[in-house]
Amino acid sequence: MTRPRRLEALPGSPEAAHGPGRTGRLWYAAYGSNMDPDRLACYLAGGRPGGGRRDCPGCRDASPPAHTVPVMLPGLLYFATESQIWTGGRAFYDPGRGRPGATEPCEIPAHAYLLTLSQFSDIAAQEMYRAPGEDLDLAEVLAHGRARLGPGCYETLVCTGLLDGHPVLTFTAPWSSTDGTVGLNPPAAAYLRHIAAGIVAAHGWSPHRAAAYLADCPGARGHWTAARIAALVGTAGEA
Repeated sequence: MTRPRRLEALPGSPEAAHGPGRTGRLWYAAYGSNMDPDRLACYLAGGRPGGGRRDCPGCRDASPPAHTVPVMLPGLLYFATESQIWTGGRAFYDPGRGRPGATEPCEIPAHAYLLTLSQFSDIAAQEMYRAPGEDLDLAEVLAHGRARLGPGCYETLVCTGLLDGHPVLTFTAPWSSTDGTVGLNPPAAAYLRHIAAGIVAAHGWSPHRAAAYLADCPGARGHWTAARIAALVGTAGEA
């Protein structure tokens, strides 16, 4: 198992006040299917991910990430709405929520990729089924830790901290996991396979551990078992 990197607090940081770090890069903390490097490659260079139903146009800069590290993000992963690429629920990050009944702070595994601003912006655009080509304004999210750029499912930016002088950013929905107007929805098998593969690749978890984590996430819970998810990555029954 790979030890995840711990993030530095954002408030009061000069790096946060002036945008991406000293090299002009930022960390994109992927918590869903983009945790799988093969799936992220379709957003960077273009193509259709395995099991997906749409082609991705790719980024203006198709270069691979300058670096990748495993990180843990405070909050909860849940599945809701309906994906046009996978069918089934999409993964969302609720930074202010823990698991019901939990006595300890909740964290979720993520795969952080060191990217340029244009790459991060183009990935966000493709998540919303828009053509890439315009850089995002990060001033508000870096100043306040959160910025709602629009009403879309992945148009709310969250900055969870700093790592090696670079801000750690991700995107999610504007609503909470407990918002009664948004129904939970179990994810499709191909989607779960990418997420589980990404956790194994980034964190070195066993497929069974990754599957147990995903099976307990709202939206998947009660619809997917750990054994079924583990079987998606070919290792059902591994301890």
